[in-house]
Amino acid sequence: MRTLIDFRAARVFAVPTSDGLRVGALVEGPQGWGEFSPPPDADDALAARWLTAAMEPSTVGWPDAVRGQVPVAAARIAVSPSSSGTDIEHVQAVADRLTNGEVLRCVVPVDDVEAAVRVIRDLSRMAPAVDIVELSCDSADSAEAVRSRVDMPVAVDSEVLARAARPAQAADAVILSSGPLGGVRRALRRAELTGLPALVNLVALTSIGVAGDVALAASVPDLRYPCGPVPSWLAEVDLVSAPRSLSGAGAFLPAAPTPASPDAARLARCEVTDPATLERWRALLQRAGEAR
Repeated sequence: MRTLIDFRAARVFAVPTSDGLRVGALVEGPQGWGEFSPPPDADDALAARWLTAAMEPSTVGWPDAVRGQVPVAAARIAVSPSSSGTDIEHVQAVADRLTNGEVLRCVVPVDDVEAAVRVIRDLSRMAPAVDIVELSCDSADSAEAVRSRVDMPVAVDSEVLARAARPAQAADAVILSSGPLGGVRRALRRAELTGLPALVNLVALTSIGVAGDVALAASVPDLRYPCGPVPSWLAEVDLVSAPRSLSGAGAFLPAAPTPASPDAARLARCEVTDPATLERWRALLQRAGEAR
């Protein structure tokens, strides 16, 4: 696949996100476009996985979907044990505004097992508005310690569960995303190895990248929980035309066999022209390509 894409021709863009200005690149292959947007601190190995994910739809395409649309959470809220009172009040206020069966996604760090358990027990009183909690943790052991003491389902990142001897003891669902795992096919394989239902997070910057996570959610055999949520900035800044934008107007997103192509005018407004930034991202693409 490497020879089918000219990385020097990648279209580098910048979009304002909830974490500040983020930069990425669009790569074009024989079947269309893909988004390369690893996080700013990504090493070459992680960047290589993001590049493989970007090249998948533009070369070999995504695997066949088993559902035509996927459910999406209304919001994703971090709840810190150190400020749980304020955070819980915020979650409750958001939950009170939900309609038509919408759900929230809450993320709880597991720096302290006892504190995490207390927070999750508070969140469990908001079911069904909060249907599952993501655990932010470094080890499956800490996730298992929390899960054994709460009634609410918990989800754990696939990288953590990959190191677990007993994934089903540590989590009720595995957290997946196309970009960090190297594409839809590799993410599906990771879900298969854990033997758990999938919870797919949408982590890309534009609808071109988000479409990959939607394709993943549409392909996993067991999707019990809503994905997402949709990045909040897509409603204001996206690189595809409005009719093709996955900006999340509603509780479901449509799955497509390929991502939309960029809209020329919208891409022009976000395209990076600074020579140093262009060179840095093209060099990253080159290194990522060599590391694949």
